[in-house]
Amino acid sequence: QVQLVESGGGSVQAGGSLRLSCAAFGYSYSMISMGWFRQAPGKEREGVATIDSDGRTSYADSVKGRFTISQDNAKNTLYLAINSVKPEDTATYYCAADPRYGLGVSTVPFWRRWGQGTQVTVSS
Repeated sequence: QVQLVESGGGSVQAGGSLRLSCAAFGYSYSMISMGWFRQAPGKEREGVATIDSDGRTSYADSVKGRFTISQDNAKNTLYLAINSVKPEDTATYYCAADPRYGLGVSTVPFWRRWGQGTQVTVSS
């Protein structure tokens, strides 16, 4: 069974940058789609960015041009580079994985494997 472990969260000032990592353990080669999601207090979990094993990516409109998703298959690690952070980016960020193609940022309920999350706090 695939286990996902996020890291890299923390506190950052608006306009700054950070990079989140998600290490996959177990049968990670079976995971076709990988993604980043976030949940702010009092809000529903939302998709941020996804990538599939062919390298196709999708992004939420709110993060296009600022966030970049990438993966290192040799290290079984997923990344999210966050630039020009805004206070509204404050949330717990979750890594997710699924063995199917075609899961974009609008498919939160369908992802089968989730990490425990890492907190990102942006101060103005």
